[in-house]
Amino acid sequence: MAGVASPKPKDSLVIDVYCYVLLAAAWIVDLLTPQLFVAAVLLNGPIALSAQALRPSLTIRLTVLAEIANVVAGYVNGVQAGRHWDAVAIGDRILAGATFVLVAGLTLRAQESARRAGETAERDRQVQSERALRHAMETVRASLNMELVLRSAVEEALKITRADRVEIVTRDSALAVPLRFEMRAGDGDARVWREPLSPELGSVVERARGIDGVLAVNADDPIGRMLGESALVTTSVDDGAETVFVAAWKGGVPTEEQRLNVRAFVGNLEVALQQARTFLRLADQAEQIARQRNELQGRSDVIRDIVYALAHDLRTPIAAADVTMTQALAGAYGDLPEPYREILRTSIGSNADLRRLVESLLLVARYESGEDSHRYERVAVAEVAQRALAELRPLAELRGVELSPLQADDAWAIVDGDEIRRAVANLVANAIEATPKGGRVDVAVKVTAGRIAVSVADDGYGVPPERRAALFQRFAGFRAGAGTGLGLYIVRRIAEKYAGTVEYQPREPRGSCFIVDLPAAPASP
Repeated sequence: MAGVASPKPKDSLVIDVYCYVLLAAAWIVDLLTPQLFVAAVLLNGPIALSAQALRPSLTIRLTVLAEIANVVAGYVNGVQAGRHWDAVAIGDRILAGATFVLVAGLTLRAQESARRAGETAERDRQVQSERALRHAMETVRASLNMELVLRSAVEEALKITRADRVEIVTRDSALAVPLRFEMRAGDGDARVWREPLSPELGSVVERARGIDGVLAVNADDPIGRMLGESALVTTSVDDGAETVFVAAWKGGVPTEEQRLNVRAFVGNLEVALQQARTFLRLADQAEQIARQRNELQGRSDVIRDIVYALAHDLRTPIAAADVTMTQALAGAYGDLPEPYREILRTSIGSNADLRRLVESLLLVARYESGEDSHRYERVAVAEVAQRALAELRPLAELRGVELSPLQADDAWAIVDGDEIRRAVANLVANAIEATPKGGRVDVAVKVTAGRIAVSVADDGYGVPPERRAALFQRFAGFRAGAGTGLGLYIVRRIAEKYAGTVEYQPREPRGSCFIVDLPAAPASP
């Protein structure tokens, strides 16, 4: 019966033989006794003994045979008495037959109770086994260190399997020397060492590789005799790494329950080892990424230092050349021919472009290294935009572009005024660059629903559709000769720093409009 600790087949056969022999002996005794001495009660013995077999069918068969034996013995006793059947003897026979039924009923009840008790005990044992297995795996998975996992595994496996010895062998490849973890009953800690497998254990492992499940090796087997013990062995391979599990007993043969426990434990152990190996791989990858990041950071620092040094070294001669050329154009060094004055004006414009490029490089280096401004103050955006226009008006006149007067609402923002001025100046400078002679650039500051919109519009060349997606990326100049594209990238970084945005809108029939959107500061109290 499922779940009942039934007698083994050999023991059950012995019980059957005892019951039938005892029944035959009691019947013979009954046949040989006088009619008034009813020995049929002895037939209750084999019926009661059948309870040990836990098989109702045996009890029923013995009861039927006992009833037949009782009738036959009563008949034979009457024949022996001169074919005279005493009434008292007949009554005793009837009473004996009733006791057979009573004893059979009690035996069947006892078998049913034993079956239920066995099922309950089996369920309790399974619950205890599952609880022990769950606790063991929680202990094993408590660490992600491979050695600690394997140390815990041999210790917990020894408890789960109730083996005399548990060994776990791991190796990263077929050529690697195995790392072995072993613990014996009564040991306080696992023994760890590196050593090749013995020929006997190697043969067992080779056999275990060829099966799906747990290999059982009995001490009576040829290999078991070489090992000197019975064992349950299983192997698993994960990403080229092999793990061998061995549970061994000096005496006896592993039971089916122990085999199931080993299979369940090893299945969970494989998951724990996979987690540990994954953690190690992730740790190695994290270390490699950190090393690469440090290398990139080092290179970035070198590049930033070079940009800083070049930009700072270039600012002084650019400023000196600008002063000298401006003074010469103003007549500080005497009257100059008009062609020479035109060359000076062109050089001053180019010098201004070079100065803005140097400042852009410095700003980009600061933003990329996290060294941008952290100054926040209440700023009148219209005044900042007006300063940017005043700075670029000479360039517009030099290029023959009309820079319209600022159209502005009363707008305030919590920002660094110099950075907002730089953003507006970059947009205006780009607009002047992108507008042919005779064109026009309009700048406006508008406030709507708590947002400030600074717009710079021109009627220049515009931006081709295929280049608009990368317009605000680094070095994404939108046409040849229009610069590096750092100006628009800086505008985006400045706008995003203050929770704002910048967008491009094409104009019809031609031209461009760039709009910086910023949150407006609350009105002054």
